[in-house]
Amino acid sequence: MTLTESIRIALRAMAAHKLRAALTMLGIIIGVAAVITLMAAGQGVQVYVAEQFQGIGTNLLFVLPGKFDSGGPAAMQRAPDPLTLEDALALSDPFRLPDVARVAPQIERMATLVAGGRRSVSQLQGVTPQYPQVRNWYPEVGEFISQQDMDGQTRVVVLGQTVVETLFPDNPYPIGETVRINNVPFRVIGVMESKGGTFGDQDDTVFIPLTTAQARLFPSRTSSGERRVSYILAEAVSEDRMDAAAEQIRAVLRERHDIAFTDEDDFTVLSQSDLLNTFGQITNVLTIFLGAIAGISLLVGGIGIMNIMLVSVTERTREIGLRKAVGARRRDIMEQFLIEAVMLAVVGGLIGIGIGALGAELISTLVEGFRAVLTAGAVALATTVSAIVGLASGLYPAWRASRLNPIEALRYE
Repeated sequence: MTLTESIRIALRAMAAHKLRAALTMLGIIIGVAAVITLMAAGQGVQVYVAEQFQGIGTNLLFVLPGKFDSGGPAAMQRAPDPLTLEDALALSDPFRLPDVARVAPQIERMATLVAGGRRSVSQLQGVTPQYPQVRNWYPEVGEFISQQDMDGQTRVVVLGQTVVETLFPDNPYPIGETVRINNVPFRVIGVMESKGGTFGDQDDTVFIPLTTAQARLFPSRTSSGERRVSYILAEAVSEDRMDAAAEQIRAVLRERHDIAFTDEDDFTVLSQSDLLNTFGQITNVLTIFLGAIAGISLLVGGIGIMNIMLVSVTERTREIGLRKAVGARRRDIMEQFLIEAVMLAVVGGLIGIGIGALGAELISTLVEGFRAVLTAGAVALATTVSAIVGLASGLYPAWRASRLNPIEALRYE
């Protein structure tokens, strides 16, 4: 019996028992649809994270106080000597760090803002004039912090869009207005363009001169008198020079922090690709975990197929005996029942893929700014798994059918 004829017989058997075939395939359909939807959502999360990191800026290196140990990001230990403004100034030396284009140290704290009787608790960042170029984020109206503001420790502030909407709902461009930050008055000189959210609302942020933050709001110095910063952003001259820029940063900071040759760094230099890899690993684990949970439906579907195939063997006992009597071999009988089991699983898998694609599209529609990504690899995986489930589920019924004694089968009523 040829493969084509076996498939034709399998389809005819499914057509003869439409409701039973549909119910048998239901577990496979649900399992494949769930796996496809979750894998598309997981891939969409990875794409979303990558796009958001690209929106932060290009060729960025993040210099953080403390060191990651073997336990990963969660095991980061704070350094006894944190990063300072003087560290950032040292990293701005073009002769020692030719592959570093710009450096932007920052202080980052939560602060309370009050204006016109309205109140907002927002993220405050003390920054330098290089910040817009490093982050690729510029004022929509007004101006950003200047070097004169830095030198004079002036009380000026640049507001994010969300803060403007909260404090000045009737004035989208409150240039010249006064905002009290932790009870200290600041004059608004600019409003940033909308940036959206990466892992929070970036527009719920205000910017003041770094020196003003250090002197007036968050005075903090090391034991040697240097001014602390939360972290330092460094922009490499090009993407292919990021590794070289990172090594130059490490060399300068190790010298400044008096770290011996045999000692480990008391700081961490991360690139955007490092952060993407970390988040990629997290999303991959979550996707696999959720996919495994959804895969339970495939197991249930496989059991359903095995059950129905065993029923089919019982129902078709006389047919099996007749075919053996006219010369069918055990292998022919076994192949026929295996193909029927695989056809049930594959057809169910194809229907599940269609439903999963609709589910991915529904997620993209319901979640604003998010797009689930259905890949060819996910479709191929779902199809392959369906076929394997069908094959595994049909093995025992096919073997049992092939072992029937033709004389006893012909006598079966």
